[in-house]
Amino acid sequence: MRSETVNTDVTVVGGGLAGVCAAIAAARLGQRVALINNRPVLGGNSSSEVRVWVCGATSHGTHRYARETGIMGELFVENQYRNKDGNPYLWDMVVLEAIKAEPNIQLFLNTDVHEVDAYEDGSGGRSIRSVTGWMMGSERRITFESAVFLDCTGDGLVGFLAGAEFRLGREAREEFNEEWAPETPDDITLGSTLLFYTKDAGHPVKYIAPAMAIDVTQTSITERRIIRSGDNGCAYWWIEFGGEQDTVHDNEAIRDELWSVIYGIWDYIKNSGKFDADQMTLEWVGSIPGKREYRRFIGDYILNQNDILAQREFPDRVAFGGWSIDLHPPQGVYATESGSKHMYSDGNYHIPFRSLYSVNVSNLLMAGRDISATHVAFGTTRVMATCAVIGEAAGTGAALCAAKGITPRELQAEHLQELQQTLLRQDASVLGLRNEDEADLALAAAVSASSERSRFSVEASAFSVPLTNNIGITVPVDPELDGIELLIDAAEAGELTVELWETGRPENYVPHTLIQSASAPVQTGPAQWVKLPLQWKPETPRNAFLVVKANAALSLHMADEPASGMLAYGHSDTPAASRDFADQPAQPVVLWDKKKFDHNAPCLRLTGTTRAFAADKVIDGYLRPYGGPHLWSSDHMASGQPEWLELAWNEPVTLREVHVTFNDDVNEDLINLHHHITDAEILPTLVKDYRIEAYISGEWTVIAEAQGNYKRKRVHTLSEAVTTGRLRVVVLETNGREYAEIIEVRVYG
Repeated sequence: MRSETVNTDVTVVGGGLAGVCAAIAAARLGQRVALINNRPVLGGNSSSEVRVWVCGATSHGTHRYARETGIMGELFVENQYRNKDGNPYLWDMVVLEAIKAEPNIQLFLNTDVHEVDAYEDGSGGRSIRSVTGWMMGSERRITFESAVFLDCTGDGLVGFLAGAEFRLGREAREEFNEEWAPETPDDITLGSTLLFYTKDAGHPVKYIAPAMAIDVTQTSITERRIIRSGDNGCAYWWIEFGGEQDTVHDNEAIRDELWSVIYGIWDYIKNSGKFDADQMTLEWVGSIPGKREYRRFIGDYILNQNDILAQREFPDRVAFGGWSIDLHPPQGVYATESGSKHMYSDGNYHIPFRSLYSVNVSNLLMAGRDISATHVAFGTTRVMATCAVIGEAAGTGAALCAAKGITPRELQAEHLQELQQTLLRQDASVLGLRNEDEADLALAAAVSASSERSRFSVEASAFSVPLTNNIGITVPVDPELDGIELLIDAAEAGELTVELWETGRPENYVPHTLIQSASAPVQTGPAQWVKLPLQWKPETPRNAFLVVKANAALSLHMADEPASGMLAYGHSDTPAASRDFADQPAQPVVLWDKKKFDHNAPCLRLTGTTRAFAADKVIDGYLRPYGGPHLWSSDHMASGQPEWLELAWNEPVTLREVHVTFNDDVNEDLINLHHHITDAEILPTLVKDYRIEAYISGEWTVIAEAQGNYKRKRVHTLSEAVTTGRLRVVVLETNGREYAEIIEVRVYG
C-alpha cells in the first residue's frame, strides 16, 4: 500500500457530468484541479456502465432554443460529430478526452473518497481541510488538499462527512407552499433504475429465466407499463425501485430487485408468445443502479417549485434548466399509477448561485442532484444536462474563490458580476445577462458587414400542410411588425385568420397575451401569397407568436429546412400540464408541439425590414436567442463569394485573442446518447471555413484561419500581438446553410 498527498487549488469529487464540467471550468481559469471518481469511467449515469440519456432544458422539444451551451454544449456537439449513433463506449471517450485535454486537471479514477477532514472554522461554521480516498486496484491511499471542494457525488457523501446541513425526502406542502409536496414531510425519494440492451442474433435464441426473475404477469407491470420486444435502453426508464427504501444503504437489495424485474420482463417478452422475439437476445444488462435522489444540501437559498414555475429571475442566476418537474411514484415499477407526472413552466427557469454552496461549510460547493432545492424543485434540476451546466457554474465559482482566497458566500456578495461575466465569456448556459466585460475591445467597435438579412422571408416550398388544426409560428419583431404574408393553397374560397400574441417573457415561446387578430379572403387556387395587416411595435425587440387558425379548406406551404429566428409548431389536443401558481395564469404549454415541424419553416414573408440579423448583433451582449435570435446573418451567400463581418475602432487597438461564436442552432435537440439520433453529424448552421484578417499597413492580413470547423465557439490566441484599427471575420463556406451566421465576436488585448 502507498500513501500519497495531492495538493491542488480545487478538488472535485464525483466524475458525472456535473463534476466533469466543474473540473474543466475551474481548470480553464488557471486553477490546478483534482477530479476524483469512484468508477473506472466518467459520465456518471450517462456512462457505458449505466447508459441513461442526457436530458436537459429542451425537455425533448417542449422548450425552444433551450439546448445547453458552454462545456455541456461542447460535449453535445463533439459527440454528434464523432458518435452520431450514440455508442455508449465512444461517449465515454468523448468525456474522458475532454478531461485529458486540460493540462490543469489531475484525474483519479477508481478512487472512492470516504474520509473528510473538516474542522470548526471559528465563525460558527465548518471548513474542509482535506478528503481521502482509496484507489481500487492500485493500493493507493490518497489525501487531497485544496482551498475549495466541490461535492459532485450525487449522493452527497463528502458534504455529509464534512457536517454540511442537508435534507432527505420530501418537504411538507406548507413549508414552501408547493402544490406537489405532500401534506406532511416524509423520507420518500425517487427510486433507482437499471437498463438493458437487446439485439437480433440472426438465429433463434432460447431464454431460460434465472431463479431470481419475477413473474411480471402477477404484478401491475403488464397492465400499467408499455412493453415491446424491439425496445431497450431508456425506453425502460420506468424500471424503477427503491423510493420507499434508502437508495444508498439499500443499494444492493435495490439492484437485486431491479435485476429480478428485468429478467422477468425479458421472460415475458421471450416466452409469453405475445411478441415477435424468437431471434432476440439480451446484449447487456446494467449492474449499477442509476440513482435519482438522495441527500440535498442546504445552501443560502433553497430552490422551490414556485421559483421554477414563475421562472424567477434571481439576481445571482448562473445557470438555467427547462426539464419538467418530473416526479415518480414511490413504489416505482410496482405502482399502479403512471410511472411519472410532469409539470412545465412556460420556458426555461433560472438557478441561483446561492443554491450551489453550503450554508454552513464555508469552502464547499455542490453541483448535480445534491444542490440546495426542495424535493419538488429537484424533480427538474436533477437531469444530467442541467446538472452539467450547474457544474460549470460551480466550478467557475470555485476557481474564482481559490484565486481570490475567499469563500463562495463572499464571492456571491462581493464579486457576483465578475462571476456572471466570467460565465458569459465561457459561453455558459445563462439567460438574460449581457456581456459587459470591460476587457472586451469588441464592445467599443463599430460593426459592419458585407451584407445583412434585412428582409425576412422563406419562399422555397417543399410541401403543404392542411390547416385541420391551428399552426403556431414565432418570428422576430425588431423593431416592429408591419404585416405578414403566408403562402396558401385553397381547395375552395375561404378566409385565412391569424392571431398575433406576445410571449410574455423574452425566453419564452408560447402565446401569452393576444395583441391583434386579422383575416383575409383567399380565392380558390394553389400557391397564393396572402397578406395579413398584423402590426406590432414592442418597446424592445421581441418574438411574436402567430396562430394560424384552422380552416380545412386551406393548406400552408412549408420549406424542407428550418430558418434561423423562426419556429413552427403543430397544435396538439394533449391537455395542458397542471400549472396553477400565484403570480401567473396557467398557459397551455404542451398544446404546441415543436417536433411536428422540427426541421421545417413555414413559407412566410415579413412585409417590412428587420434588424433581427444586423451586424451589430454580434456585440449586443447576448449569446443565445432571448427575445430575438441575437446573431448576424448575411444575405444569401453567392457560390464562391465570401461574406465578412468587420469591427472598426476610432483608434488602433492591440489584440492578442479573438473569440468567435458561431450559430449551432440551440433549438436542435442533441440527445443522441443511447436514445435519439439527430441526422446531421455537423449542424449545418455552423460556419465551416473562415479566416480572421487585420488591416495592417494598408492591406488585409490573415492572422488566423480554420477549415472544416464543426464547433460553436473558437478562441484564436495569436502568437504575436497585433495592432490594428479594423478586424474582419471572413466566412468562406458554411456546413450547409445559405447564410453566414455569427452570434458573437470578442477581442482581447
